[in-house]
Amino acid sequence: MKFLQAIFRTVFYVVVGCVISIAGAAFFFMNWEPDRDEFPIRGIDVSHHLGEIDWTKVAGDDIAFAYMKASEGGDFKDSAFSRNWAGAGAAGLARGAYHFFSLCKPGREQAQNFLAVLPNDPQMLAPALDLEFTGNCAKRPPVEEVLREISSFVAMVEQSAGKQVILYAPEEFYRAYLKGQGLNRRLWTRSIWHSPSYTKDWTLWQYQDSGVVEGVSGNVDLNVLSTGAAVQDLQS
Repeated sequence: MKFLQAIFRTVFYVVVGCVISIAGAAFFFMNWEPDRDEFPIRGIDVSHHLGEIDWTKVAGDDIAFAYMKASEGGDFKDSAFSRNWAGAGAAGLARGAYHFFSLCKPGREQAQNFLAVLPNDPQMLAPALDLEFTGNCAKRPPVEEVLREISSFVAMVEQSAGKQVILYAPEEFYRAYLKGQGLNRRLWTRSIWHSPSYTKDWTLWQYQDSGVVEGVSGNVDLNVLSTGAAVQDLQS
């Protein structure tokens, strides 16, 4: 009997130790952030999936800017965009809009969709183009075709907005379509829990996709500006 008790006790301690280790690791990763001295300017990106946002609380939680989804593909418009735009502005946050690019639709058609909701605001942050495979078309078109449609989108939006488009590109998309293609636009990288390694030349870094910010229910994407950059740099 004592032998069985010893076994059960050992198993119990092992299980408890594993639970504590897993909980500790989860806490670390959910709260990890880049060094604040090196990357002091922080922002979030949001869409209708996050529901109602209390932008006053967001602004009070060390958040300086916000990008919000405006549109996707050729006809989808984010139902929360107008509300988020007004709320972020009233809270004094620098604000910008992004479009989720579909690999299945012409760039010009997507630009028209985006521009239909993009505010005429000279103080807004540069428009951003979300380029990623997640949630996109199953088929991946040839590089030349994708670059042509991206260029069409960028040219049309830049002419209308008077600001250079920023390209959001996770590593997989960057390596598949943008690397070595003479990229001459600012880059918004995605690298969770560690600094971006697939390119050294970046302006924005999305470092967390399960962050916690006051005023937002649920997890939110967290971003920082590159060292030495200012929010005003995103307004051109």
